[in-house]
Amino acid sequence: MTKEKPAPADSSGTESPDHSEILVPRRRPAQQRSRERFNRILAAARSVLVDLGFESFTFDEVARRAEVPIGTLYQFFANKYVLICELDRVDTAENVEALRMFSERVPTPQWPDILDEFIDHLAVLWRDDPSRRAVWHAIQSTPATRATAAATEKQMLEIIAAVVEPLAHDAGYEDRMQLSGLLVHTVSSLLNYAVRDMARDEERFNSVVGEIKRMLVAYLFAVASA
Repeated sequence: MTKEKPAPADSSGTESPDHSEILVPRRRPAQQRSRERFNRILAAARSVLVDLGFESFTFDEVARRAEVPIGTLYQFFANKYVLICELDRVDTAENVEALRMFSERVPTPQWPDILDEFIDHLAVLWRDDPSRRAVWHAIQSTPATRATAAATEKQMLEIIAAVVEPLAHDAGYEDRMQLSGLLVHTVSSLLNYAVRDMARDEERFNSVVGEIKRMLVAYLFAVASA
């Protein structure tokens, strides 16, 4: 059962979560008007994260940009860690949908093609949406946010584990999930490196993306031949 923490007394939304909990919103909106407010809060949170960074991220500023009372944020989110985890869920859900689209085409593509398209998909998001990188950094901030991110990404890793099964046919489910996690986190870390200097050199960014593909394809062929 998910533990839920009370809202902090101040308006910073900075109360650190217990490391044992999976962070989820207090509630999700059912009515259209509430959904619109909820989505405005998420969009405002992204802009605050990009402009100010996670250390200076406050509910006051999110509420101001979303044009909602700060109490509205606390109706949905106990603290800023829960809000960041919700942004990560949105990002991961988009990646899951892309992976399904790549892997369920007919005729079924081979794993190198799926990997190539998935890396391109992530690269475009990291290049065009600075909040992707900002959320990725913020989600590393506490044991609870990292644990929540691990739970969130499980569905994505299961799709990848199925894709790579022909390469590691002797590996069990847990081993293939570990391999999938290694692939996803390697791509994210290297995209973080690639995008760092992209403002100065987009050609370098594209070159690094190509090297990420080459590195991981070589690694997976090594796994297949082991």
